Amino acid sequence: MRELVLHCSETQAEALSDALLEAGVLSVSVEDADFGTEVERPLFGEPGTEPDVQAWDRNLVVALLPDGADPAQIMEEAAQTGELDASVFDGWSLRDVPDADWVRLTQSQFGPIHIAERLWIVPSWHRDNPDVPGLDTALPDQDGAIHIELDPGLAFGTGSHPTTHLCLAWLEAELPAGATLLDYGCGSGILAIAARKLGAGPTQAVDIDAQAVQSTVFNAEVNKVELQAMLPDGLADGTFEVVVANILSNPLKVLAPMLAGRVAAGGHLVLSGVLERQAEEVAAAYAPWLAMSVWRARDGWVCLHGKKS
Repeated sequence: MRELVLHCSETQAEALSDALLEAGVLSVSVEDADFGTEVERPLFGEPGTEPDVQAWDRNLVVALLPDGADPAQIMEEAAQTGELDASVFDGWSLRDVPDADWVRLTQSQFGPIHIAERLWIVPSWHRDNPDVPGLDTALPDQDGAIHIELDPGLAFGTGSHPTTHLCLAWLEAELPAGATLLDYGCGSGILAIAARKLGAGPTQAVDIDAQAVQSTVFNAEVNKVELQAMLPDGLADGTFEVVVANILSNPLKVLAPMLAGRVAAGGHLVLSGVLERQAEEVAAAYAPWLAMSVWRARDGWVCLHGKKS
């Protein structure tokens, strides 16, 4: 396969990408033309926000061509949009994409993750990895490792992010045996599955994304645990002894009345997806119902915990 490489400014990057896709390329990526030089600059926004700009000052727009496609024809069709300066179509080049086993290369990026003393996240292609301690039972009173088999997919929650680490660590260290649990914003279902394997009682998982709900159901079956996964409208009235939500600070603040109301008397609320500098603000949003404090921090993120009186 071949890639078409063009140079453009920040103001043209998005329009050029759209024009190339309309012209029939398979995919488009935008790269910093100054990458690796002294003038390279970072481009990112805070979690949950959009960056101020969508591209760098000087960009490489890289388009993957279908087999047999004529790059000149692709360029001609892209130029017909009329939204681009003619100069962006000057000096384009082609480069070959080497054949590779992309599935194997992708899998190689995701190895087993040791969360805490006993808890491991293990992609399916590592289920026989001799470096990961084995376990024949998921009962929490047995010595040995607890495996959660989880493949990186479309739903958030592979165990690699610090916020997921923090929630999993809390569950391993603090989860009361047999506690009823609600995982709100379940993503892949990793927290709900871990809770069940660590000895939680009836567990429910909720997400606003139907694809995440499907992912949670699938991953629960793979890990041989029982839980209920649903969209928010499917969650019945009631409270839980543990409520965990790993989302982001803004939705956590909006959801404060609902999430606090789901915590049973004497129950625990565990929140993550919160930057250290946001901790006080999020805790203040929950103050009318229960006192939240930082349980643990990791890489600039925190896990907040509160117990309802």
